[in-house]
Amino acid sequence: MPVSDAFAAKRIFGKRALHQGMRGRDVRVLQDFLTRAGFRTTVDGQFGRGTASRVRSWERDAARRVDGRVSRPDARALRITVESSSAPERVAAVAPAPATGKAVIGSNGLATAPADAPPQVQAIIAAGNQIASKPYRYGGGHGKWQDSGYDCSGSLSYAFHGAGMLDVALDSTGFMSWGEAGKGQWVTVYAKGSHAYMVIAGIRFDTSGRSTQNTRWQADMRSSAGYTVRHPEGL
Repeated sequence: MPVSDAFAAKRIFGKRALHQGMRGRDVRVLQDFLTRAGFRTTVDGQFGRGTASRVRSWERDAARRVDGRVSRPDARALRITVESSSAPERVAAVAPAPATGKAVIGSNGLATAPADAPPQVQAIIAAGNQIASKPYRYGGGHGKWQDSGYDCSGSLSYAFHGAGMLDVALDSTGFMSWGEAGKGQWVTVYAKGSHAYMVIAGIRFDTSGRSTQNTRWQADMRSSAGYTVRHPEGL
């Protein structure tokens, strides 16, 4: 959501309590305000686990009741924080540092995140490790998170879900509009109608290599021609 749109919508934000499971414009504004207050949140209009976690972090920081819900008084307090002169400085203070390390793939086919990776990157890699050697299965991971196999987009969805960034699995077409455009500092998603994969901390997470190397983690890159390039906000 553009800056002007977010602040134009503030007259709507706060008219009702917001909680997990809700979606829509008010949720997008909440997510935008949380980010501006220093708690980076994916702006997707869905109040999922990731947004609830950021709300609780803000509640603790603001010495408010920690319940993961945004009441009307909470909304007013958050708006005051965002509109204060200190808010831009706090956002700048938590801006992600450029990636300086590279993940390592062990002989067991599992990846180890670099020491300087942000917590979300480490969480994505940890979740990816859980299904790194799972079989490829078309549609796998879309009906349920714990599945016998995962397809390309189901694999990405599982990894992002493990980091609290997705509550509903996306197909490869869905990843074409997910997050923000272009390459990320730590995570880059490549998607087209027929396939999706990501490069995280310098290594590739892709179903295409599992059949030959028994792991979705790959050190080598592949052509990205024809793919839409996206990245999670802040990463």
